[in-house]
Amino acid sequence: MSETASTARAPVALLPSLVPLLHAWLPRQRWFAGKGRPVTGFTLVSVTELLPLDTTGPGLLHLLVRVQQPGPTTTSPGDCYQLLLGVRADLPPRLAPALIGRVPDGPLAGRTVYEGLSDPRLAALLLERLRTPGPLGPLRFSRTVAIPEGLAPRVLDAEQSNSSLVYGDQYILKVFRRVYPGANPDLELPLALARAGCGRVPAPVAWYETGGGTGEPSTLGVLQPFLHGSRDGWQLALEALAAGRDFTTEARALGRTTAEVHTALAGALPTLALGRSHTAHLAQGMSRRLDAAAQAVPSLMPYVPGLRAAFEAVASARSGNGLWRAQRVHGDLHLGQILRTRDGDWSVIDFEGEPAKPLAERRRPQPPVRDVAGMLRSFDYAARTHDRGDPRWAERCRDAYCAGYADAAGTDPRDEPALLRAYETDKAVYEVLYEARHRPDWLPVPMAAIRRLAAPTPTP
Repeated sequence: MSETASTARAPVALLPSLVPLLHAWLPRQRWFAGKGRPVTGFTLVSVTELLPLDTTGPGLLHLLVRVQQPGPTTTSPGDCYQLLLGVRADLPPRLAPALIGRVPDGPLAGRTVYEGLSDPRLAALLLERLRTPGPLGPLRFSRTVAIPEGLAPRVLDAEQSNSSLVYGDQYILKVFRRVYPGANPDLELPLALARAGCGRVPAPVAWYETGGGTGEPSTLGVLQPFLHGSRDGWQLALEALAAGRDFTTEARALGRTTAEVHTALAGALPTLALGRSHTAHLAQGMSRRLDAAAQAVPSLMPYVPGLRAAFEAVASARSGNGLWRAQRVHGDLHLGQILRTRDGDWSVIDFEGEPAKPLAERRRPQPPVRDVAGMLRSFDYAARTHDRGDPRWAERCRDAYCAGYADAAGTDPRDEPALLRAYETDKAVYEVLYEARHRPDWLPVPMAAIRRLAAPTPTP
């Protein structure tokens, strides 16, 4: 039996030999979601040789590994992570930052393993696999168009919950590190929008996923056109603030872009009407998140009654046009998720939703105003985090954004004040919890919104 075959056919022996290295390396990765909790065990879900191992060059192993950690329930199977491990006899100095460690025993005894995406040769191989669709062990590769060969890869440092590679400034590959059963919205929704003819979202060029077996395949990575030279809305907003310049023209265009995407999604995928039980369930979820945040951040406590009133209003309110409608939405829309290309067009990216939430929740239909509330909060963030920020600047942007949305959708989000206020409140509560945990110096930004939204009649 060759060394390649023995590695592929001995996954039971492979994982125990990697466990000491993964214990030390995995919690340090910025995309690892379980920081602050001990790792109690690993389970190997699958292993695939993307590049067979030999004695002369590097190999590339694709692993899906389930990580056990203490959690709210003892029955949780643990989070599943996608690992791409390079394997060499010795690591060259240029790849030293990617080192995971030397394997002491097992099928890879004496070999060095490292983060494979940091190796241009192995990263190029991943694109080559996408160029040739079809199954490879438990994996399946698909594409919609022909992909050129020989595109040089580079890793983007900006990603937090995933990893991204740019190939020749033509394509960007997002590798989902935390893997869930089912289609990832960052593939599902752009594909639906492309079929609907919506040009506001870069259409997927290729992707890879688990074979699915008897269940639904899990999305592992998506390749899309790379909008080289584009600028995101957050950068442009901060530049406008620094120059003391109005941003309402851009904000109105962003509103129109959001409405165009929502309209296309509503036409491409099922929608539903939210009955009383739906809205009550929606309000209860918001109240539960408020209670949890207030326990973690005591400075929220004085504002809880006023904030809860916004959620209670939704439970008893009705849309001015009848029942509220729910549909697939972006799920995590803010200024950083909209790009202005070099030709001046706006594109929406990153449809994954909030990565910390379960995939089933992220794929659930929601009122479109949820995305609107996220963008309104983003204007407020830009104004309050900049040295020359002015809340009136944010208010003008908010009004322009809603007006632009109404231009394209025919309905103004401000015509549903109870629902808009509830979603903006829910987002601000989330921001308070996030900033308290990760960026305490930024906590005053969402707390300013909390004070406004907790007032009996919210004021600008």
